[in-house]
Amino acid sequence: MIFVVILRNEGHKVRVTLKLPSSIFHLLSSIFYLLLPLLLLTGCWYDMRQQAKVKPLESSDFFLDGQSSRPLLVDTVARGHLNSDKAFYQGMNEDDTPVENFPIEITREVLERGRERYDIFCAPCHSRVGNGQGMIVQRGFKAPPSFHIDRLREAPPGYYYDVITNGFGVMYSYASRVPPEDRWAIIAYIKALQLSQNATLDDVPPDQRSKLEEPGQ
Repeated sequence: MIFVVILRNEGHKVRVTLKLPSSIFHLLSSIFYLLLPLLLLTGCWYDMRQQAKVKPLESSDFFLDGQSSRPLLVDTVARGHLNSDKAFYQGMNEDDTPVENFPIEITREVLERGRERYDIFCAPCHSRVGNGQGMIVQRGFKAPPSFHIDRLREAPPGYYYDVITNGFGVMYSYASRVPPEDRWAIIAYIKALQLSQNATLDDVPPDQRSKLEEPGQ
């Protein structure tokens, strides 16, 4: 690397040429680029992390009772959607027992929605007929119980809602993936699956029974 320096002495210009070895130039360049990030870091501070604050449930000397978590003021209302229907959003009665009846009307559209959501979220483990032999189980995953055993056929809808919401055993929670209305739709479809595998002739509407006696049915 060559540097040219022009000096002035009593009106006369003196040209001085300096030749810097390339190895030294590369060394100085490397040092500069290594120190540059450190120079930029000097502009970063941790003021918000170091400032005075109160962590959740931490004690506080500011309040007389020593608690940093304060009760809600009188007439405080929820911001956004208020999930006040315990049966719909938790699947529980006021005494925390599973609801025996569906908190929604079960229509054909609800069952079709439930079948669609079931095939997406449940069938990989429980299979499309609910016998616990889904494709994931066939590949080595632990098999869930069949929906058609007596215990689960007799389980109330609220029980299934709690399992979908909070998980059970190796099954994780689906609360973040399946909204409440879809959970009820899935449960309605599970109940339809259970009925399909344990139905009797008396369960068939009278105007449809003759079709069962037709050849090929």
